Amino acid sequence: MSRSARRARICGLLMAGGAALISAAVGATPTREDIARSLALRESWQYLTRDVAWPAHWTPDGKAFSYRKTVEGGFAFETVDAGTLAHSPAFDQQRLASVLTEALGRPVAPLRLPFEAFDYAGDRQTIQFWMGEDGWRCTLTDYVCAKQEDPRRPRGFGVVRDLSVPADNHPRLSPDGKWEALVEDDNLIVRPAGSTPGSRPISTQAMRLSTDGSSGNFYDPETIAWSPDSRHLMIYRVRPGYARKVLRVEAAPEGKGQPGLRTQLYPKPGDAIDQEQPVLFDVAEKRQTIVDAALFPNAYELSAPRWRADGRSVEFDYVRRGFGQARIVSVDAASGAAHAAVTEDAKTFVYADRRFSHDVDGLGNEIVWASERDGWNHLYLIDGRTGKVKKRITSGEWVVREVVKVDDRKRQIWFAASGMNPGEDPYFRHYYRIDFDGRNLTPLTPERADHSVSFSPDMAFYVDTYSRVDLPNVSELHRTSDGALVQTIAKGDISRLTAAGFRAPEVFTAKARDGKTDIWGLVVRPRDYDPAKKYPVIENIYAGPHDSFVPKSFWPFGYHSGGDKVIGMQALADLGFIVVQIDGMGTANRSKAFQDVAWKNLQDSGFPDRILWHKTLAARDPAYDIGRVGIYGASAGGQSTLNALLFHGDFYKAGVAMAGCYDNRMDKISWNEQWLGWPVDKSYADASGVDNAARLQGKLFMIVGEQDSNVDPASTMQVADALIKAEKDFDLLVVPGGEHSVGRSSGPIDYVTRRLSEFFVRSLQ
Repeated sequence: MSRSARRARICGLLMAGGAALISAAVGATPTREDIARSLALRESWQYLTRDVAWPAHWTPDGKAFSYRKTVEGGFAFETVDAGTLAHSPAFDQQRLASVLTEALGRPVAPLRLPFEAFDYAGDRQTIQFWMGEDGWRCTLTDYVCAKQEDPRRPRGFGVVRDLSVPADNHPRLSPDGKWEALVEDDNLIVRPAGSTPGSRPISTQAMRLSTDGSSGNFYDPETIAWSPDSRHLMIYRVRPGYARKVLRVEAAPEGKGQPGLRTQLYPKPGDAIDQEQPVLFDVAEKRQTIVDAALFPNAYELSAPRWRADGRSVEFDYVRRGFGQARIVSVDAASGAAHAAVTEDAKTFVYADRRFSHDVDGLGNEIVWASERDGWNHLYLIDGRTGKVKKRITSGEWVVREVVKVDDRKRQIWFAASGMNPGEDPYFRHYYRIDFDGRNLTPLTPERADHSVSFSPDMAFYVDTYSRVDLPNVSELHRTSDGALVQTIAKGDISRLTAAGFRAPEVFTAKARDGKTDIWGLVVRPRDYDPAKKYPVIENIYAGPHDSFVPKSFWPFGYHSGGDKVIGMQALADLGFIVVQIDGMGTANRSKAFQDVAWKNLQDSGFPDRILWHKTLAARDPAYDIGRVGIYGASAGGQSTLNALLFHGDFYKAGVAMAGCYDNRMDKISWNEQWLGWPVDKSYADASGVDNAARLQGKLFMIVGEQDSNVDPASTMQVADALIKAEKDFDLLVVPGGEHSVGRSSGPIDYVTRRLSEFFVRSLQ
């Protein structure tokens, strides 16, 4: 039977009540046919909802917005005119599908376009979107699509330049249009605008502003920043770091008989990184000033220079290596003197992913700054001349999640926060407006749900899309001035999904290791759940410190690990398991103390909290067999899965670890130095699955893509080597040509998920 025919038959069975897809009776081992039906559940369920809408994206002129929603057969993109409230197709999906089919070399269905959202590029005649790691741009006049190429020189995780690729050295035009700056022979030159290279009369007018550049200490043209008055510019002089290359053998290239070799620039923790030195130039006086680095020593990262609106100073962001300090450094254009406009220090780490700053009026006198200095992420108004706090804007035991808009004229801020409402899930995002002085805090999203709000460019309207795991998406247009409802744009209909057997996951909380903090999780049971029987338990884990991961919004096909399309929790539950997902300590979006548990302690993964959560639920539900607990996860979730069997093998009996960063010294520099610090120390070894391989208990199945470009696949093989030396039995699946997302959103998904399912059936049932 073809896949399409099988899918149609499955849909028919679901509409008949779903009996054919309910799990095998508890006590009977699921057959391969049971597993195949379970794996098809996710795909078939996607056809059973209507008007479940995604967050809106506004047109640049603010007159309309577009969004994606579920329709018969898939997904449609719709545009709403904010004035007339008329609804219309956003574009011709049939034409776009045809173009993408040709561009990608694979079939693309009109109602299954391979992106969830798009933005307009400048006008309403061109759209841009992401497909995987690639940006695309398509015209809506003639439907021509092209992948967007970044002209800049690649950087390994942002900190080591790939010197085998030329820098983007196009002339940078001064704001007054008279001059252009570029790099020649590793040094900075400025010449009259429109100069033709090699033209002697004009080249005599070129000014060589630097002479100290060399191949080992060069001026980077991609960092050139002109002042608004065209008198000054700043550029970074760069001393290159260590260009570590990861090599991967492609054993079975498509259509080729012999293996190939792939090379990737891949800095790892402890590696020497590019050292950037800001250099200021007075173009009129041909004066060079090397900015004193005392305020930004041992930089992990400097942002691109940003000139203040009056041209009197320039600023850049600095993060110290080890992530213990972040600041904004301001440099006076006339003298070259630097001062700290604002500084954030931390005993553990500055949460780099949530840094936020806004230069009020663009003059550097006041800065809106996000800080966790009191233990919660809040907003402060900083005196940009002294670096001291002028006014605390927000406060309380809750978290600012995102700053949406700062209005300098009105001195107001629009932001998202979670944890402000007593008695509510502390992860639900709500949106608010507040004045710079901390007064007039105004809630904009009162419904008890998780909200995603999109404001029009002029802030006159906003589209609020909200949901819970038990509430399908509602999308509403509101007026910003008073929050009044203008129109309900879309309201999810799940009647057919419910008829097919969908039941919302149960939200469950239990106390953490400290005995007082609530730990939140989800419980998914088989659709034929019988409380009189015993069910083995499987935990779906992702415990990266950079976010929280238990779903809070409605998407029944997507209760999975780490943002990837791994087997749905309901599909796995229907094989005769109770499947859960938990956010333990060490993850984000709660207090800083909650997240700091992960600092130099990645092997923790919140397991003390997770195990207590399991035990609390088992004490309430006799069907919950706490003697048979398995675990699975991918990427950082793969590392946590292995750690469960290494450090808590008395509790977890079996685990499937996919694409794991099992030894943080082998993984990318950016993610790991953020949580384990610099220099590389004992904390890296303590969390290592290689160094602790001999502690393995229970049954382990590791899955890795041969061409994983996110986590060095050698990390998996080094664990395998250590397990063999320790005489430990395990299963291993290497997918030829597979990427980091193999079995989740790429590669042989059905094969990998079948193997995962069969492993748990064998190991726990």
